[in-house]
Amino acid sequence: MVQFGDTIQVNKDASIRDAVCFFCGVNVQGTINGDTVVFFGSARIDGQANHDVVVFFGNVVAADNTSIGHNLVNFFGSVRLGENVTVGQDTVVMFGSLHAPQSVSYGGDRVVQPGFIFWVPFLLIVFGFSFVVRELRGQRRRRMLRGY
Repeated sequence: MVQFGDTIQVNKDASIRDAVCFFCGVNVQGTINGDTVVFFGSARIDGQANHDVVVFFGNVVAADNTSIGHNLVNFFGSVRLGENVTVGQDTVVMFGSLHAPQSVSYGGDRVVQPGFIFWVPFLLIVFGFSFVVRELRGQRRRRMLRGY
């Protein structure tokens, strides 16, 4: 199932193969047997995701007692896992945050890179660039005013 701008809803006792969503969300109360991929949206898992869950620029929420069969990957967003959530393989959160109780079980590695690791250098570069541009424009303006 592929959607653009419209929420993918998997009702209880329903099952789909894959869920791919652009600028929308995925709400799973049933089962997704394949991958769940979301771009610029959020994924809420209240049932089972039997393979990978990947979210870019959005959030992942897994309710209590849910399972993610393989990998959980999130870029530029937050991940909230409920009690007794099972992640079958790796959990990777890049430039975001992970909120998980002690009862969460991970079958592989857990890697979390907080957002400030990206945003602080990025903002320093932007401010440095804007300072240089402002100074160069100011010097040109001062030269023009001296000519009058």
